Amino acid sequence: MIRSFSSREFINTFLNGTKKGKALDESIVKAANEVIDSIRVRGEEALKEYVEKFDGVVPEEWEVTSKEREEAWNQVPESLILSLKKAADNIKGFHSKQLQQSRMMEVSSDIMTGQLFRPLKSVGIYVPGGTACYPSTVLMNAIPAVLAGVEEVVMVTPARNAVQIAPILSVAADIAGVHKILKIGGIQAIAALAYGTEKINAVHKIVGPGNAYVAAAKSIVYGDVGIDMIAGPSEVVIIADDSANPCFIAADLIAQAEHDTNARTFLFSISENIIQETRLELEKQCAVLPRREIAEKSLKLQSAAVKVATIDEAFYLSNQLAPEHLEIQLDHPLEYLGKVQNAGSVFLGHHTPEALGDYFAGPNHVLPTNNTARFSSGLSVDDFVKKTTYIYYSKQALEKAAPHVMNLAESEQLDGHARAVGIRMKQHTERGM
Repeated sequence: MIRSFSSREFINTFLNGTKKGKALDESIVKAANEVIDSIRVRGEEALKEYVEKFDGVVPEEWEVTSKEREEAWNQVPESLILSLKKAADNIKGFHSKQLQQSRMMEVSSDIMTGQLFRPLKSVGIYVPGGTACYPSTVLMNAIPAVLAGVEEVVMVTPARNAVQIAPILSVAADIAGVHKILKIGGIQAIAALAYGTEKINAVHKIVGPGNAYVAAAKSIVYGDVGIDMIAGPSEVVIIADDSANPCFIAADLIAQAEHDTNARTFLFSISENIIQETRLELEKQCAVLPRREIAEKSLKLQSAAVKVATIDEAFYLSNQLAPEHLEIQLDHPLEYLGKVQNAGSVFLGHHTPEALGDYFAGPNHVLPTNNTARFSSGLSVDDFVKKTTYIYYSKQALEKAAPHVMNLAESEQLDGHARAVGIRMKQHTERGM
């Protein structure tokens, strides 16, 4: 079910070869471009056309009413509401510690420099809502935005039969503090958020996961509006030694594999026994899994078990891959945290499954995929804040800095820059200032 690779074979196949993450399909990008261009030019008229084309029917109003939001609470079990609230508390607790204040970096009578921290004015959150819905996505995307102080947080998600969004998504939106919910999904939702229509205001940034068409749409509108990232297939690496439990390892690999057939799951272990026992557990556990067909296909085509000579070799492979999720199922896992260079989020020990991070622990589950953890980070409050620097120099301070500024400007043959300083020095001299 999960094939064995040597370290070299793994690198050649999953980092440099045929199973390396692929760019967006050209046909999908072309289809997304057509929809986006049409909505950008024709606005509301085009939006309705595409909603009818893809969803079958157009809602009477885009926005979920306050009455609909209230009624949703009666359609979700109390136990589930309690779980959502507890998860939200953990997410808020973690992300509230990321808040920063505007600050001065240097303060004197002659010079001041600093940074202003300002929340974005408006943010759109895309939440899938078709055959499956993900309230955890609502919490993870909206809570940091609300904490940052975003003035308007707008959630888009498709309605079922153009009538009602999934009640649990509405409840999660209320718990997270979402201001508006719109009954739109797909490429057309991204276009409406990016460019606005007669009835929908454009936002300044779009975050949240979606299918390949949504990812393509986000990549197209980027620049006209901010985005969080272009998410690829989900992935996990598990580094294990003989202290690990094959039953736990298999369960965590399956949890990742059941996302979709392109999900990538990897086991790096110094123990051949752990690898073999995990294989047996995978067969046993997949046999009773409702999403068995998806998980088994992912494990067969997009997964690998690598017997490594040392733990250092395991971390080398992991850092090369830069996985979205990294589980360290080793004895004394904290001792190995310093070996992690590239990973979206790290899960330490035998009792910290990646699913804990997906739903409950607090750190964000919107994470870089497809090797991008080499240079990017998971979603945070910072994604909803702009940082503006400021500078103040007195006349005396500028006089001291002027020769250096002019020297540097002239070395770059930017005489206008040098003159912008020099003219002030000249006037100071002429006026006897």
